[in-house]
Amino acid sequence: MKSVAYGDLLKLSTEAARKAGSHIMSNLGGITSSDIVLKQTSDFVTRVDKESETLIVNLIRSQYSDHSIVAEESVNEEVSGYRWIIDPLDGTTNFIHGYPVFSVSIAVEHAGNIITGVVFDPTRDEMFTAAEGSGAHLNDRPIAVSKVNSIADSLITTGFPFRRKDHIDKYLSVFKEMFMQVSDIRRAGSAALDLSYLACGRCDGFFEIGLSIWDIAAGSLLISEAGGMVSDFTGGSDHLATGNIVAGTQNIHALILNTVKKSFQGTIDS
Repeated sequence: MKSVAYGDLLKLSTEAARKAGSHIMSNLGGITSSDIVLKQTSDFVTRVDKESETLIVNLIRSQYSDHSIVAEESVNEEVSGYRWIIDPLDGTTNFIHGYPVFSVSIAVEHAGNIITGVVFDPTRDEMFTAAEGSGAHLNDRPIAVSKVNSIADSLITTGFPFRRKDHIDKYLSVFKEMFMQVSDIRRAGSAALDLSYLACGRCDGFFEIGLSIWDIAAGSLLISEAGGMVSDFTGGSDHLATGNIVAGTQNIHALILNTVKKSFQGTIDS
């Protein structure tokens, strides 16, 4: 398989994200009950998710027919060379309710590593991009994680474990302990945007349980390239496989990880 320049992958990723974002925005406020399907408890998909995914997949196929794809709503191909990892609408519940926090996330993996990542917020026209070894950017401007080192000064983001409600008691124990230590906690409803905001310094740490690879692949690269830390709940590097993720600035990551370990050790990622 012929190698592909990171710049070419990012160019196509941003084009696909903008195309999907435009379609999503054109349907904002127009969703009816007939457009919504319940995948599992508290996990919804809409007609727009599927249409957005089709737009992205078709564009990729038109240029890289030999690449494999994993996408939330329709495609899960075996890894072969380059693999595109797509969330066509991260924050579907927000979108259904007209709550303006959702995004499009597209990453490319090669040889087991995420090499490019794009997260697009169509409501604010913010395009977050990263390429392995080349830093992270917001609308083509370089970004970096915050310089906050004190847990007391930190703003932490998270998401409730709606796919892993069996862990709610342990999760809430982490939430409570973190809340007593930090400046504040936010739960906005799009993990991809939470990770992007961490990469550009708008928040200082993040943790969540039971996410899917398409929720966090692009955002994880953004944080790493912006100077932050990303891990699973043991401090290892299996977060893309487990979906259990801790991220933050160097110091804040370590502090969140310590709290998470105390609650979850022996149950997940152990």
